[in-house]
Amino acid sequence: MTRCRLCGSEALASVVDLGATPPCESFLAADQLDQPEPAYPLHLRVCTDCWLAQIPPLITPEETFKEYAYFSSYSTSWVEHARTFVADAVQRVGLGTDGSEAFVVEVASNDGYLLKHVVDRGIRCLGIEPSVNVGAAARDAGVPTLTEFLSPDTGSAVRAEHGPADLVVANNVYAHIPDVVGFTEGLRALVADDGWVSIEVQHLLTLIEENQYDTIYHEHFQYYTVASAIRALASGGLTLVDVELLPTHGGSIRLWARPAEVAGEPTARVADVLAREKAAGLQELSGYTEFSARVAKVRRDLLRFLIEAAERGETVVGYGAPGKGNTLLNHCGIRPDLLAYTVDRNPYKHGRFTPGTRIPILPPEQIAADKPDYVLVLPWNLRAELVEQLSFVHEWGGRLVFPIPELSIVEVKA
Repeated sequence: MTRCRLCGSEALASVVDLGATPPCESFLAADQLDQPEPAYPLHLRVCTDCWLAQIPPLITPEETFKEYAYFSSYSTSWVEHARTFVADAVQRVGLGTDGSEAFVVEVASNDGYLLKHVVDRGIRCLGIEPSVNVGAAARDAGVPTLTEFLSPDTGSAVRAEHGPADLVVANNVYAHIPDVVGFTEGLRALVADDGWVSIEVQHLLTLIEENQYDTIYHEHFQYYTVASAIRALASGGLTLVDVELLPTHGGSIRLWARPAEVAGEPTARVADVLAREKAAGLQELSGYTEFSARVAKVRRDLLRFLIEAAERGETVVGYGAPGKGNTLLNHCGIRPDLLAYTVDRNPYKHGRFTPGTRIPILPPEQIAADKPDYVLVLPWNLRAELVEQLSFVHEWGGRLVFPIPELSIVEVKA
C-alpha cells in the first residue's frame, strides 16, 4: 500500500500490524477443512496528511458480500437501536410530517432490520444490499430491496426510477468500501438536493483508547475520526452538519450530512468532538504510537488465561462468532485446544468453523448442555445484552470472560 485512498498522499505511517489472517466472515464448511485457506496481511496505517486510518484493499467487496454470514436481526439490541433511530429521524428530518410523500433509502440494508420500522410507519423506502442471501431475507420480510453495490451510477439509476431520497441511511458500511470517493458520490446521487444523509461508523478515537483492535479486519478498509470523515464527505459533495457519539460497536459516530449547497454551519457538537480528537493526539503521530504495545498486552493476557485454565483442567467455550472475534482468535493463535467451540444465534453459522482457527460453531443451547467453567464473549460490544442473556451460567458456577478493552472475568447473577 503506497498511497492514501482518500487524498492520494504517500505519507502513510504504521499503526499496528496484526500479521496475516483469512477474511473474517469466510466461515468454513466441514468439507473445506482440508483445503487451502487464503490469508491476507492485516496492517493498519494512517495517512499523516488527511489522517484517514486504512488497510490495503487486498480483498474486494464482491468477494465478501455476495454471500454474507451476518444478519443484523439476530442482535436484539441492534434491532432496538434501529427502531429508535427511525423514530428520531422521522422527527428530525420531518419525514411525511407536512403531508408529502417521503422516501427513505438505506445503503447496505442487510436483512431489513432498520427499514422494517420505516415500512411499519407507511413511509416509502428502498434498501440497497449487495448480499444476495440477506437481501432475499429482507424482501421476505416485506422490505423492498435492490441487490446491488452503491456507486455513482447506481445512485443515479435509483434516483431516476424512484426519485430523490429525503433521507439516505448508511449504517456500518462507510468503513466497508475501498472506493471512498465513489461511494460518497453515490450517496450524493441518491439524496435530494435539500435532503439528509445519516452515516454510522465506528469512531477511531474509541478504537484507539479502548484497545478495540479486533474491529480491524479486511472488510473494514478505513477507520474514521470526525476530522477524516469531514474530508471524505466533502469528496462527494456532502458537508457534515452534526455528529452524535453512540455506544454501539464499542463507540461509534453518527454523522449527519447534507448537500454542500444547503448545509449551513455545523453544530457545536462537531467542534466539540474535533477538539476531543485533537486532544487525544489523533491529528499527529503521537496519538498512535503506543497502540501496538497495548494490543500485544491484550494478546498476552488472553493467552495466559486460556493456557492456565487448560492446565487446571477447566473448560472454556466461546459465545458468538462475529467478524471481530476472528481477528482476535487469529491474532492470538487460539485453536480448539484452548477454546473447544463457540456458539452463535445465527443458524447460518451452525456446523461451520471459524476462518483460520477452525473452531467449531454450534447452537447456543450447547452451553447449557455442557456447563463449561468459562464462556469467552467474543462480541464484547454487546456486553450488557449478553451478561443478561448468559445469566444462566451462574447455575453451575460458570463465569464470563471479556477480552476487550482488557481481560475481565465476570461472575453473573440470576
